[in-house]
Amino acid sequence: MAPHHDALAALIERHQERIWTLAYHFSGRCHDADDVTQEAILRIWRSAGRYGANGRFETWLHRVVTNLCMDGIRRQRRRRRLAAREAQRHCLCEPDPLPSEQRELRQRVRRAIRALPRRQRLAVVLHRYRSLSHHQIAEATGWTEPAVESLLVRAYAALRMSLHDLRDK
Repeated sequence: MAPHHDALAALIERHQERIWTLAYHFSGRCHDADDVTQEAILRIWRSAGRYGANGRFETWLHRVVTNLCMDGIRRQRRRRRLAAREAQRHCLCEPDPLPSEQRELRQRVRRAIRALPRRQRLAVVLHRYRSLSHHQIAEATGWTEPAVESLLVRAYAALRMSLHDLRDK
């Protein structure tokens, strides 16, 4: 393996968990996160020669993963319905270690996030779960910073409305 391939392999290995986590927070499904992670690694490996070193690798990585997530939403609606049914059957077999109330709360928050329009959902996932700044989200998605700010304001307002009854708990 050439020296640059060694360096690329080390970068991918270092960021593999980050790729999977981002994909999981966006899709909410382990299977989809696995698929996105595998495809992202392949794309990064294949297009490494086109990567411009003037940008941060992590920004490029987020861009690849977010594009794959957005593509996945567009073309996998039917597959998601089938996967959701399978996941429900699977979840019934394995007990969740969280108490019932926490499990229900987590599921409700996930459903509320998944109900957001896809651009808002992606902005929230990158902001809340990946701790990216508005500038970093703009770089990763190709949106402008004002667009990111607007998406986040609308997304968080929608989440507050759909989860308003949780404030008293």
